[in-house]
Amino acid sequence: MSGSDSQVVTNPFKTFWMGGFECADQLNLHGDRVDLLNATGHLELIEEDYKMLKQFNIATVREGIRWSEVEYEPYQYDFSAVKRMMLAGAKHGVQQIWDICHFGYPSDLNPLHPHFTRRFVALCKAFASFYNHLSLDMPLIVTPINEVGFISWLAGDAAGTAPYCKNNGWEMKYALMRAYIAGVEALKAYDPSIRILTTEPLINVVPETDATAAEILQAKAAHDLQYQAMDMLCGRICPELGGKPEYLDMLGFNYYYNNQWVAESHFYMGWNDPIPDPRLRSLSDLLLEAHMRYDVPVVLSETSHPLEDRPLWINMVAEESCKLVREGIPLWGVCYYPMIDRPDWDDLTNWHHSGIWDADPLAPARNRVLHEPSAVALLRGQASLQQIMYAAQNQYAYKRKERMSMLDYITKLPGKIMSDLFSHADSVSPA
Repeated sequence: MSGSDSQVVTNPFKTFWMGGFECADQLNLHGDRVDLLNATGHLELIEEDYKMLKQFNIATVREGIRWSEVEYEPYQYDFSAVKRMMLAGAKHGVQQIWDICHFGYPSDLNPLHPHFTRRFVALCKAFASFYNHLSLDMPLIVTPINEVGFISWLAGDAAGTAPYCKNNGWEMKYALMRAYIAGVEALKAYDPSIRILTTEPLINVVPETDATAAEILQAKAAHDLQYQAMDMLCGRICPELGGKPEYLDMLGFNYYYNNQWVAESHFYMGWNDPIPDPRLRSLSDLLLEAHMRYDVPVVLSETSHPLEDRPLWINMVAEESCKLVREGIPLWGVCYYPMIDRPDWDDLTNWHHSGIWDADPLAPARNRVLHEPSAVALLRGQASLQQIMYAAQNQYAYKRKERMSMLDYITKLPGKIMSDLFSHADSVSPA
């Protein structure tokens, strides 16, 4: 591909600050189905939850349809709960970004099943048709499959969810991306105006402080695995899956306090240590790396922190967002996820206390208790960013060049890095 052509893409989001609501519906470590949309009370209290967002001027949210609930029999769908959620959004002026698969699948299905792709494509078509016939006055924005990189590891290497595999992470990722790409193709064929928001973990993997040259390269390879799903989606690798550059519409990245670690020991580097680890990288730097790799607008599609450090985390996220926006980098949104506190998948009695509102699942009215320090931090961060956005570029439209081929990308790397990559290529695992 040449780099001479360009394409203007527009920011579709109503508000820069977004809210996320937990919708995971997978089988957990114990083989039990979780349903966090119900566990958090959001499905029951969605109108009240949307009303609460107004105090933060948030009018864009991430939601999920729960595949395991919607497809009650193969190729038979019940979108009644989704319809109620959509109508609540329309009533309160809330724009919804929809996860079609947020970790869960019907009980008779998993990504390694021969029917997985065709069932997922059929679901995508049915969902797009349902949304169209509901005649909502907003373009459809979807995340086909949430966090392919993470769920591939959880299901394929850590045996934490179906199909409970070990040493099958690459096979899981390949199967998920085969379905993902086929789903995007079907969605775009049905309605070319449908927007795609990828949501992948944003990580930093570093070598030990006294690492050898080979260990440094291995850590770099582990770091770059976070991009495999996007590389498949745009056709840089595994072109037989049908990925295309235009499928990279907007890149969402999910970032938490434990997203930076040492390769061999998996020791997490503290984000707020009095003396920071010199290998720790800033959030803005990691997002900039991702943007420059693909030349596509980015969104911080999930971020939050548990317990008392929530306000400090929000302050950090706001400051790092300001850096990017000030420099004209197309950061198009930040999604605090979850707005309402959530329990742990594998222990539903253990609540994380990571929301802007804490939830009391034992209260008769399912109380929402505002975490006031977090609320203050969020309002302050919004005000700081708003001042910068008035003068910022690339917040509403972004002109990107046609993305280069993988070969062009590699050959533009600095010579030493390129030679190292080729000389060690046989030792780098694709999984």
